Amino acid sequence: MANSEVRSDLPQNTHLVVLGFGEGVNDEAGSGKENKSEPAKTTQNAGNDGVPNKQINKGIALASTIAAVGLFLTTRIEVGVSLKDLSAAAVPYEVALSNGMPTVVEFYADWCEVCRELAPDVYKVEQKYKDRVNFVMLNVDNTKWEQELDEFGVEGIPHFSFLDKDGNEEGNVVGRLPKQYLLENVAALERGDPSIPHAKVIGQYTSAESRKVHQVVDPRSHG
Repeated sequence: MANSEVRSDLPQNTHLVVLGFGEGVNDEAGSGKENKSEPAKTTQNAGNDGVPNKQINKGIALASTIAAVGLFLTTRIEVGVSLKDLSAAAVPYEVALSNGMPTVVEFYADWCEVCRELAPDVYKVEQKYKDRVNFVMLNVDNTKWEQELDEFGVEGIPHFSFLDKDGNEEGNVVGRLPKQYLLENVAALERGDPSIPHAKVIGQYTSAESRKVHQVVDPRSHG
């Protein structure tokens, strides 16, 4: 009964305070529940954010693969360039002497090992300058070119003669030499320089005298 009397003597707003505290506790508990659910939401978002990243990574991987394949195929094409390919794409000698462009004349033979080794380098230079410089291929086995062999003093092959736009020889290089020599000479021809940087250079070559064993008397043969 004493307890009952004490409760009856409490101010009315005491109950309101207790209720308010209870509501505060419930709010904090609710907030706790909401806080516990936040990590789950974060995990879900992280999972969603990972999807575009995976797609980007796949795209990068695909692009890298395509680039690698392209480089591989390009390298194979360049390495696989043959003397026959160069000869088929070459400008006819007569045309080169009359079209007003500078000219590179290569004397070669199909059996010439050094000629075959340099074919990819010649191809690269030709691809860069073919619209402004003539590239001519003359097969020393073809008796049709005996006069040109004497005129240009061909004793070893490959023999590269560099002619200005009027057909005058500015110099020559013979044998296995760095591609840079050929590139710099062709660049000088294209610019119309009065001279070429490598006018008389000789590297390892194959003797042109061997042509006598392989001579072809049909002037219609390639080169």
